[in-house]
Amino acid sequence: MSRIGRKPIPIPKGVRVNIEDRTVLVEGPKGKLTTPLPEGIVCELKDSTAVLQRQSDSQAALHGLARSLLANAVTGVTSGFEKELDIVGIGYRAESRGRMVVFNLGYSHPIEFLCPKASTSLSASRRGWW
Repeated sequence: MSRIGRKPIPIPKGVRVNIEDRTVLVEGPKGKLTTPLPEGIVCELKDSTAVLQRQSDSQAALHGLARSLLANAVTGVTSGFEKELDIVGIGYRAESRGRMVVFNLGYSHPIEFLCPKASTSLSASRRGWW
């Protein structure tokens, strides 16, 4: 029994979900994402939620996977995705230089990482590391 697959996906205001054959198109304020549905998985819209159902128990793993992918698409078009880095240890540092992040992690040289353009800001959540 897939508990993840049975959970309904809440669809916030401002997000449109369009189901076409085996593809679900999700549009929101941050863009458009498409999610393919595997064979035997059906998506239904009820009120302001999307519910995925499977045709047989042999698709239990795909049921949960499809639900997670669709929920991630809804999150992506509403609030976007965020990646957070937590540096733990003594003597490790990271410094932000515009879109470039310079890490000093104990190697003989600093490691420079260029952040993607979609990144809006780099913030330090602990002890002013940046």
